[in-house]
Amino acid sequence: MKSLCVYCGSSIGASPRYAEAARALAAAMVADNIALVYGGGNVGLMGVIADEVMRLGGEATGVIPQALMDKEVGHRSLTRLHIVKDMHERKAMMAALSDGFIAMPGGIGTLEELFEVFTWAQLGLHEKPIGLLNVDGFYDGLIGFLGHVVAQRFLRPEQASVLLHEAEAPALLLRMRNFKPAYFDKIVDRETASRIA
Repeated sequence: MKSLCVYCGSSIGASPRYAEAARALAAAMVADNIALVYGGGNVGLMGVIADEVMRLGGEATGVIPQALMDKEVGHRSLTRLHIVKDMHERKAMMAALSDGFIAMPGGIGTLEELFEVFTWAQLGLHEKPIGLLNVDGFYDGLIGFLGHVVAQRFLRPEQASVLLHEAEAPALLLRMRNFKPAYFDKIVDRETASRIA
């Protein structure tokens, strides 16, 4: 695992623990010689983790659309910064440059990016680990909801288990390093599907 894509908020959030966790994740990644790939911003948790990776002598690659660069939210002190035409190209490049994905606390954009790579894993389009850095229980509601989705048979337990979650960065990185991809059939209830057909 040489590089990780980190999705996180362009806001700092309500708790100082979120920025602390971003710095801790940066330190754990640099200590493990894992490069950061992220959305290229200099604001919010995005800026915090990128600044800390660079301060510690690590490698940080940003990918940002031209429209956001024009708004002066692009980080200009990274190892490299790719400026792309739109959000679709941004997400595709971030995924291509990464050996895994971590979602830190964030808003709708963070969730959208997380669920896209989660869906890609479910469809067998990649076999990279996906993790939630569940800072102070930020993702407890989401984890519980996914349990509900499993209970309602829209998601298999083994599909849900692809999404790893830990409260601390070192524990999450260890689980991601030890992740073993396994193919599974996307159809949750093939028996029912065959009866309908």
